[in-house]
Amino acid sequence: DRMKNGANLLEDHVFQFDFLNDDFAKLPEGLRRIIDDPKMRKRLIVYINPPYKRGLGVANTRWHKEEMGSAKDELFAQFIYRIYSEMPGATLAQFSKLKILQAPNFSDFRKLFSAKLSRMFVVPANTFDNVSGDFPIGFFIWDTNVKETFRETGTDIYDEYGEFIGTKRIYNHDDHKLINDWLNKFATNRKSDAVGFINSKSNDFQHNNRLVIGLENVLSKGDVHKTITLNNIITIAIYFTVRKVIPATWLNDRDQFLHPNEKWETDVEFQNDCLAYALFNNNISVKEGVNHWIPFAEGEVDARTEFESHFMISFLSGKIVINAYTDLFNQSDADDNPKTNWKKGRKREFSVEAQAVFDAGRKLWKYYHSHKNVNVNASLYDIREHFQGRNEKGKMNNKSEDESYNEFIESLRASLRILAKKIEPKVYEYGFLKR
Repeated sequence: DRMKNGANLLEDHVFQFDFLNDDFAKLPEGLRRIIDDPKMRKRLIVYINPPYKRGLGVANTRWHKEEMGSAKDELFAQFIYRIYSEMPGATLAQFSKLKILQAPNFSDFRKLFSAKLSRMFVVPANTFDNVSGDFPIGFFIWDTNVKETFRETGTDIYDEYGEFIGTKRIYNHDDHKLINDWLNKFATNRKSDAVGFINSKSNDFQHNNRLVIGLENVLSKGDVHKTITLNNIITIAIYFTVRKVIPATWLNDRDQFLHPNEKWETDVEFQNDCLAYALFNNNISVKEGVNHWIPFAEGEVDARTEFESHFMISFLSGKIVINAYTDLFNQSDADDNPKTNWKKGRKREFSVEAQAVFDAGRKLWKYYHSHKNVNVNASLYDIREHFQGRNEKGKMNNKSEDESYNEFIESLRASLRILAKKIEPKVYEYGFLKR
């Protein structure tokens, strides 16, 4: 159709070819001569926009090669690998997700694919037909004649209107531990001591919507969870907060959170800021068990009877004894003898920004407890559900018909945004993310 309507193409230059299954012998003779000639291949440009389908059911082709690791199940990776393997020296110009540069499960592929990334740009994925989702698609120009392991690059950024909006650094973190490697140092299987659980699957912004603090049944299929106890609650709060304070966007969707440096260990204000953020940004619900996350005493919020758990207020005030490795910095010296491994807790001192969060939260709790027939042990999630209700599909409504509540919850959210901005620079300073 394009040839009949003015495209500068010759009929024999258009052919049907199953790139992941057919032999090159099926190519037109002129093209086959170029591919077979090392000198001519250096002038060959292979330009592709391959499919992004994945999974064995769709990717079980001749180029489903075990040496590619997890990348073997991605059709676009198979396209790239065949070009690299059977057309050495050619220039490859391709659209794809950024997995080829960043994804941990593409580390085996990156060991095989050694080529120079000459230039690239990124655009939002949903600018392509039949592609949805808020993630970047890159256009890469690779010189396969130059053997080079990708480490990092700068990329131009274009928005959905084709306007240039800046540049961004993109890194390969194959030689750097990721944030879940750090979290695993403080993991425990002692569910008898649990005050909650956290999802911890994957290390990127893409999966932050599944990052939830709650009780065990908050987990989605295929997710990984860690038990939250007295001994790791600070590190879990840091883990949760550093992944949440920077909003996920289409541009940072594939960025990886990293194992931090040691500077966070002595920054008590940062630790407490993260704890404050996590206390008012979780999905704990009294419907699913005992709520250990009430950050106030009964008298502060005019509760009409005693709370079932005083764990959090005791922890914040320093009344609860803390295991030595709660500090998490000399864990190798810890043992399981309670006589030698416990010390007195310390009162948590909060920054001005964190205190503002507590103040806004206190007003919200107090307003909730001013109503009759409410659950005295309610969490923030329960309070939101009480006022906002759910729609016919069971999803919590975005707003309430109670305007006073709307003002209280917006005040809390505004104070959380201010606290998040305070924490954000430390996320980079302590190495949880690279700029």
